[in-house]
Amino acid sequence: MQCEMCKEREATVHLTQVVGSEVKKVNLCEGCAAKSGLDIKGTISITDLLMGLSGGGKAPAGGGKPPREEAPEAERTCPRCHMRRADFRKTSRLGCADCYAAFAPELAPMLHNMHRAHQHTGKIPARESQSIQASAELAALQKALEKAIAEEQFEEAARLRDRIAALRGKEPA
Repeated sequence: MQCEMCKEREATVHLTQVVGSEVKKVNLCEGCAAKSGLDIKGTISITDLLMGLSGGGKAPAGGGKPPREEAPEAERTCPRCHMRRADFRKTSRLGCADCYAAFAPELAPMLHNMHRAHQHTGKIPARESQSIQASAELAALQKALEKAIAEEQFEEAARLRDRIAALRGKEPA
């Protein structure tokens, strides 16, 4: 297989990226991979790849700009446990509860990449799934009902009232 960048040498580095339902594959030779900032000789954990922490200042695998290096005196630390930003980036673990506030700018994009949302929802046991979904739907319908009443959209409010009653197992009056 030929390198997709230079189209001259044999591709020995094969990257696969899955985003949602879309799969993108890139095949590179060692030279082009190194030019792209991929350290193929060093070790890298899957966690580092997923969270975008690898590379130590090198260009990301997507070929974007390399992260900006900050001066050592500007390094962020936790005021409680004194964990440094470099320690956090190296271990991907926080030292205490205050680290969440201290490293918030780094955590927000990492959490979004891991959970595909800005809020962690966790896992729901299969036997509880339907009741939790029904509760969430009831809460959303109740909120919509209050909004419809406030905006004096009484026909919409009546429809929402009937839907809420049906979900609660009651027949509309």
